[in-house]
Amino acid sequence: MILTGLVLLVLALLGAPLYAIIAASAMAGFYRSEIDLSLMGIEFFGLAEMPILVAIPLFTFAGFVLSESQSPQRLVRLSQALLGWLPGGLAIVCLATCALFTAFTGASGVTIIALGALFYPALSGAGYDERFSLGLITTSGSLGLLFAPSLPLILYGVVAMASIDDLFLAGIFPGLLMVVMLSIYSFWVNRRNRTSLADASGREVLAAVRDSAWELPLPIVVLGGIYSGYFAVSEAAAVTALYVMIVEILIRKEIPWANLPGIMRESMVLVGAIFMILGMSLASTNYMIYAGVPEQLFAFVDSYVAGPGTFLLALIVFLLMLGAILDIFSAIVLVVPLILPVASQYGIHPIHLGILFLATMELGYLTPPVGLNLFISSFRFDRSIAEIYRATLPFFVVLLVSVFIIAYWPSLSLVLIE
Repeated sequence: MILTGLVLLVLALLGAPLYAIIAASAMAGFYRSEIDLSLMGIEFFGLAEMPILVAIPLFTFAGFVLSESQSPQRLVRLSQALLGWLPGGLAIVCLATCALFTAFTGASGVTIIALGALFYPALSGAGYDERFSLGLITTSGSLGLLFAPSLPLILYGVVAMASIDDLFLAGIFPGLLMVVMLSIYSFWVNRRNRTSLADASGREVLAAVRDSAWELPLPIVVLGGIYSGYFAVSEAAAVTALYVMIVEILIRKEIPWANLPGIMRESMVLVGAIFMILGMSLASTNYMIYAGVPEQLFAFVDSYVAGPGTFLLALIVFLLMLGAILDIFSAIVLVVPLILPVASQYGIHPIHLGILFLATMELGYLTPPVGLNLFISSFRFDRSIAEIYRATLPFFVVLLVSVFIIAYWPSLSLVLIE
């Protein structure tokens, strides 16, 4: 068993696909237990019995369509018109716009690439420090993962068998906390920067609202439809995808019909990879349950952890290390099935655990050696990884404080669902 684990670890380090590693580990476990390996196929195709999975490709496609249109520019203009008068206002605009955009795209790389080209020159022209600007944009790329209809939120709900609606509600206040804390930091750092102030005129606000008239109803369509009970999550995803296509292709005509197959292909490649990993992880999870891994893990943790408070601290440290070497989608399908039963032994609500898990994993985007945002910003702005990391460090500290608040103030996540 140890030899098998070492071989799989070496294969993973050599770049073998994650789904293949998960599948091989599950097959080895079932084989040793003399269980028919046809169960692997049954578990994989069992994905088809989860109606909620329809929402993943639809929301992903809608996010890719938005990123290919002029929607980012319109959101920037609207935010600048509303907050440009405030010291640090453009930085707050960047935070809010990127958080909203990431909630729909679900991929921080798309946000940095799509909005970085808009915000970085604007921040530089407004007199913001270069290091601050680099850190702000890099950090903002993963800021919206707690807001509906974030793909990691949906994926956690599927893996943990938790209510997607409850997760959407639970992420609102913790997500706002992270945005507000970063906004306060941005305001404080730039409080003496008078060149960053923009004139706020009622005419510009009205023009920006009019220009964004088709994008503004999107959060209302998604959140209002779900929480009013009028839409299921999968139905809201279908309505969102249809609405985005009608607006960007037929009404605004910013995306030619000829580009649509390429957008579909690019978005579905991401979805296909997630589904492969998820299908194999279901089989692996069932084996771990059969082998009693959660019980063994709890017995090990219980010998070192005194109570829920200590467990939460250990979990945050573990997730920070995990986020440094694993992307958020892989971490969800690999780790959540293990920590969920252990957390339940300490009375941690599964919804609170999910929000804490995702909030902590957001920091993984900013943590070397595998921090995705660091690499994308390094490529996008032609800076070294070390320079980007130094720029994000103050923002990392602010987000870490917010993670501890989320961890030890469970009501922040649970107040809307209780």
